Amino acid sequence: MQRLLKNREILLAGIIILMIIGFSMRASGFEKPANLVNIFNDTSILIILALGQMGVILTKSIDLSVAANLAFTGMAVAMTNAAFPGVPLPLLIAMAVGIGACLGGINGFLVWALRIPPIVVTLGTLTIYRGMAFVLSGGGWVNAHQMSPSFLNIPRLPILGVPVLSWIAVFIIAGAWLVLTRTSFGRSAYASGGNPNAAIYAGIDVGRTRFLAFVLSGALAGLAGYLWVSRYAVAYVDIAAGFELDSVAANVIGGISIAGGIGSVAGAVLGALFLGVIKNALPVIGISPFAQMAISGIVIVLAVVFNARAEAKKGRIILRDQAAKDTAKEAAA
Repeated sequence: MQRLLKNREILLAGIIILMIIGFSMRASGFEKPANLVNIFNDTSILIILALGQMGVILTKSIDLSVAANLAFTGMAVAMTNAAFPGVPLPLLIAMAVGIGACLGGINGFLVWALRIPPIVVTLGTLTIYRGMAFVLSGGGWVNAHQMSPSFLNIPRLPILGVPVLSWIAVFIIAGAWLVLTRTSFGRSAYASGGNPNAAIYAGIDVGRTRFLAFVLSGALAGLAGYLWVSRYAVAYVDIAAGFELDSVAANVIGGISIAGGIGSVAGAVLGALFLGVIKNALPVIGISPFAQMAISGIVIVLAVVFNARAEAKKGRIILRDQAAKDTAKEAAA
C-alpha cells in the first residue's frame, strides 16, 4: 500500500477520482459516463499540447510559444479552407502539422545553434507568432459559415459513442508513449535533461535532441490548431490564450520535472485531466472565474513544491546510501 501511495500517477489518478465523486455531490450527474466523455473531449487539445510540451521539458527546456503556434496554424488552415473549400481535409491537416513543425523548428534552431535560453526564445516567438496571426488575418475572424462542413464536422463525429477528437488524443497518447519509451529519441530526451554532461560523453547530441523536441512540440501544436478551430468553429488571433501555461501546469502537476529528465506520459495526461476536471467542475458548482484562476494557481504552486521535495529526498537518499557504504568499507578495513 505504501508503495502505491509513492507512485505519482496512481496517487494523481486517485485524487481525480475523489474530485469527481466530490463534485458529483454538488452537481448531480457530474459523474455520469457521458459527462466524463465530454470532460475528456474538452481536455483533448490540452492533452496534445501537454505531451508536446513534455518532450521539450524532458530535455531541460520549455516552449512558451505552443498556444501562439496553435493560433497561427489554426488561422492559416481556417483561412485556406474558407478561400479554397475544395482542398482535401487530409492536406489541410498535413499543412497544419507542417507549419507547426516549422515554427517549432525555429525555436529549436535558436536554442541549438545560437545557444539562446529556451525561455527567452519562446517568449519572443510567442509574441511573434501571435503577431503573424494578426498580420495574416488582418485582425479579422473566420467564422463557421465560412468553413466547409467536412472541415468542421470530422472531429465531432462519434465513433463508439466517443468523438473523433478524443480518439485522436488517444492515438497521440499511444504515439507519445512509444516515442518516449521505445525509441532512441526518447532515451536521448531523458538523458539530455537528466544529465547533459553524461549524455554528451555517451555520444548523444544534446542540441540536436532539443531541436527535435521543439519540432515535435510544434507539430503537435499545429495539429491542435486545426482541432481547435474545427471544434469551436471559429478562428481569431487570441484563440487558446494562456494555454501555454496550462500545458506547463499539466506537466508539473503530472510529475514531470522542470529540471528535465524525469516524468511519464501517464503523468502528463493525468495532469491535463486534473486541470480539465477542475475547469469543468468549478463553473458548475458556482465558483467565479477569478476564484477559478486562484485555485488553479494554488494547485500549480503545490505541485511544484511537491515535485521539488520529492526530488530533494531522492538526492538525500543517494547521498545517505553512499555514506553508509563508505562507513561499512572503513569498518571492514
